[in-house]
Amino acid sequence: MAGFGAEPFRARQLWHWIYHRGVTDFALMTSLAKGFRERLAERYELRRPEISRALASLDGTRKWLLRFDDAQEIETVHIPEADRGTLCVSSQVGCTLTCTFCHTGTQRLVRNLTASEIVGQIMIARDSLGEWPSPRDDRQLTNIVLMGMGEPLYNFDNVAAAMKIAMDPEGLAVSRRKITLSTSGVVPMIERCGRELAVNLAISLHAVTDELRNTLVPLNKKYPIADLLEACRSYPGSSNARRITFEYVMLKGVNDSPAEARELVRLLKGIPAKVNLIPFNPWPGAPYECSSDRAIKAFSDIVFEAGYSAPVRTPRGRDISAACGQLKSESVRARRTVPGARPASESVAASPLLG
Repeated sequence: MAGFGAEPFRARQLWHWIYHRGVTDFALMTSLAKGFRERLAERYELRRPEISRALASLDGTRKWLLRFDDAQEIETVHIPEADRGTLCVSSQVGCTLTCTFCHTGTQRLVRNLTASEIVGQIMIARDSLGEWPSPRDDRQLTNIVLMGMGEPLYNFDNVAAAMKIAMDPEGLAVSRRKITLSTSGVVPMIERCGRELAVNLAISLHAVTDELRNTLVPLNKKYPIADLLEACRSYPGSSNARRITFEYVMLKGVNDSPAEARELVRLLKGIPAKVNLIPFNPWPGAPYECSSDRAIKAFSDIVFEAGYSAPVRTPRGRDISAACGQLKSESVRARRTVPGARPASESVAASPLLG
């Protein structure tokens, strides 16, 4: 606003209308003078990502395929439950990593999302749920999990900017205790995440030996289990009240034995932790099968008996490919030979406030 030649307090007014009230038309900002609104409309526009497709599951889960200005697409999922409503947010188009059990991992990284594109996913969900102005209570969108497409710690600056907007009490007003960032283990960034954002941390673990994790989560070759767990032990703010979540996808005959459950317990010693056991969600061409209910229960019982919470996550949205590990878009890297195409490494310039 200073650069626009307006008084600095206008920024707070705009912030309120955009992030608390969710408006996309300057004409509706009735606390601003009409002439000022007209000036804004001449210079800026307020837009959401385009909804390419919206799907609803039989269990109430909703998935949006969102398209951005450069025609790249990502998926965002809202999962309603009796006591909460969780929005699964993407941080990249495609993914930097190649985790072999994850459908997103079969799609090469196209580019990072900007802060405005990350925030835009939350605002699309709020639009669809009719949650403007930002409600303080009785929300359908209570929690945010950075567990969609991409590795958030490889796009940390944009993720951090977006989450600071989401957490602002004068804006989207989502408590940091209701936000969880999931990482496959980018060890050097974990401490910074805790220091700057202080959100909940989830670790995509899935194996108890480096040999197996090197296959399931190839990033492990760079940051092995011992280094990852040491970073977890020193994660700022972790405590019994704010435990680190370890995600463990259950793969038949691969990582689901009682011996591996006992080794998991040994590895987690000294870390305030809980374990989310995730039944494998199949996708076309997947090289794995889901563990049997019996194997999953036996694994869970061993971890529970050792004093760690180990609930089995109920698959949601499988019928619309919205379950954990099933997200993927058709976006691909732009060819440099296409006239006017952006290099794949170049992110689209956009302000986190005015897109």
